[in-house]
Amino acid sequence: MKNIIKTIVFGGAALVAFSSCSDFLDQKSPSDTDASNVWQSTYYTQNVLNKAYGLLCEDYTYSQVLCYTFMTNSDVEFANAYGESNAKAEGKGRDLNNYYADNDASFAKTRDAWDHIYESIEYCNNIITGLNGIDAQTTDKTEKQLLQYKGEALTLRAMLYHELVRNWGDVPFKTEPTKNDLSNINTGKTDRDVIMDALIADLEEAINYLPWAGQNSYTTEHVTKGYAHALLAQIALQRSGWAIREAAKEGYVTASENSDPTYPTQRCSDEDRAKYYKLALTHLNEVISSGKHQLNPSFDNEWSLINSQTLDTQYQENIFEVPMGLGNSSELGYGIGVRFADNSAYALKGNSSANVQLPSTLFWKYDHSGKDTRRDITCANFEIKVDNGVTTETMLGNKPFNIYCGKWDVRKFSKDWSAIAKIKNAKFGTGINFVKLRYSQVLLWYAEVMNELNGNPDVATGGCGMTARQALALVHKRAYADADKAVAQSYIDAIPSDKDAFFNAIVDENALEFAGEGVRKYELERWNLLSAKIDQMKADYMAQIYEYPEKLYYKTYTENGLVKIDMSSIRWYDTEAPENAADYKYVTFWGDEGKESNTKKTNVANLEFISGGLNTPVKNRYLLPIYSSTINESEGSLQNSYGFIHK
Repeated sequence: MKNIIKTIVFGGAALVAFSSCSDFLDQKSPSDTDASNVWQSTYYTQNVLNKAYGLLCEDYTYSQVLCYTFMTNSDVEFANAYGESNAKAEGKGRDLNNYYADNDASFAKTRDAWDHIYESIEYCNNIITGLNGIDAQTTDKTEKQLLQYKGEALTLRAMLYHELVRNWGDVPFKTEPTKNDLSNINTGKTDRDVIMDALIADLEEAINYLPWAGQNSYTTEHVTKGYAHALLAQIALQRSGWAIREAAKEGYVTASENSDPTYPTQRCSDEDRAKYYKLALTHLNEVISSGKHQLNPSFDNEWSLINSQTLDTQYQENIFEVPMGLGNSSELGYGIGVRFADNSAYALKGNSSANVQLPSTLFWKYDHSGKDTRRDITCANFEIKVDNGVTTETMLGNKPFNIYCGKWDVRKFSKDWSAIAKIKNAKFGTGINFVKLRYSQVLLWYAEVMNELNGNPDVATGGCGMTARQALALVHKRAYADADKAVAQSYIDAIPSDKDAFFNAIVDENALEFAGEGVRKYELERWNLLSAKIDQMKADYMAQIYEYPEKLYYKTYTENGLVKIDMSSIRWYDTEAPENAADYKYVTFWGDEGKESNTKKTNVANLEFISGGLNTPVKNRYLLPIYSSTINESEGSLQNSYGFIHK
């Protein structure tokens, strides 16, 4: 990190140069700009801001590492964890994903992500400090525009520090530009709660400067007022939640379960917790009441738009999307998504989408009526192969921990992507934006907070005219077609009014809505449910192997020379062969593991290694270690906790 900061401080042109990741970043800036003039010019200030945005598009940030590498494992998302050797493999992050890593040098991308995050923060610090002299009440047009850029920098910095806190815990907290003598570089760690309180204050300021999405030509590829409100609520909820600590904190509540004696899992006092919940509710109310963001009525269309790189300007469900550039950035659809082979009808070069896979227990959690549209969009239990030159959709067999995440689907990619993919036999950036926050998450946070503060889900006190149950219903019912919404409503109505029972329903909905999106693990951490839910997943699998079909029957059809699976024909829940079985194809399926004749039970044997290191040698050690070279360069100001060995 030190060398990167030197580049920013001494590089001259680096202060105003940038690399684009989306059309709105494609600008030119002079190489000889004096830094002292930058903060008087909207043009040059915007260029520095663009550099902060541009760093979000790198592989080491939201193009890859922060969008899917660090977000596993949870109970519904795995990082190629099949077998002991895979689960414990160093070098590719799998040992970290499965919580086995015991040292700080096993995965170099932890260093690279750390460096890129702090590099972007440094640009934000320069902007914020450079514009601090402007009166917040100014009526000058230029100064008002500069304050808008300051609001963006404050919000980006808060987002990035929140990323650091939830991945590494206590981290260095630097909010001023680096001095020429580098005397303020090695500052040591700051308690994450101190950091989050400061971020909340920054966002309260930023909100005053930012437009809503759709105003001032701002799209959801910028951070906006809505995102600042929602991010503040998110940080407030994180601040109120459970976290593994470097040492016990006086006045904090220690978890009765899953807490290490040396590095306890704690949260703030009940009084402070209520304070942060109320703060979160204030800002969630603002987002909901504004009407600027809504659910797309179709879950399928929501993801079709994302895949085709089409900004939704009608509903603006995606409150903030990190802007990517086709051919330059984004591994969404490559490292995660529907698997497709080389030389298919879609692309010369296939993908490698096994970086994040989903379990059969998630699939089984969806409504067995099959009417929840999220199931087949989320869980792609097939791959696209080439059979004798014919592109063919092929059902996966008894691979209960290897379901692909279908939210990123090559069949829905843009025409521009397709034009490149059919002539370029090499990997290139898909250009698909990483959605940092969807409106459905705001609604589920609202439901959680209202249920907690009111003691039940059916009181609207303190909210924006909506109960917790009504907020949950919006998310759940959206996943069903109009003809099936009564089925969804019956589920909502059946949830008890007991606070704990309703909270459990929110936890379940979180899995159904966000599997594969980098949301679940972090929420389970603050609820102190990560270990319990992983254990539940394993127990559910052991019970469900006697419920799954031993053979999965399905039909295919040919369209435009492609062999496709008839999704309506699949007998997901039938344990007996159909009467006209000869008309179907079939694969050996998940239930084969439960057969008495199956003595190998390979899946069962490998189950223990999925996330198997979470509670040994340190309980609930879900955080990443600070990389060894970062510690070595810190001149003694940094060290790892949580039992990580320094190499």
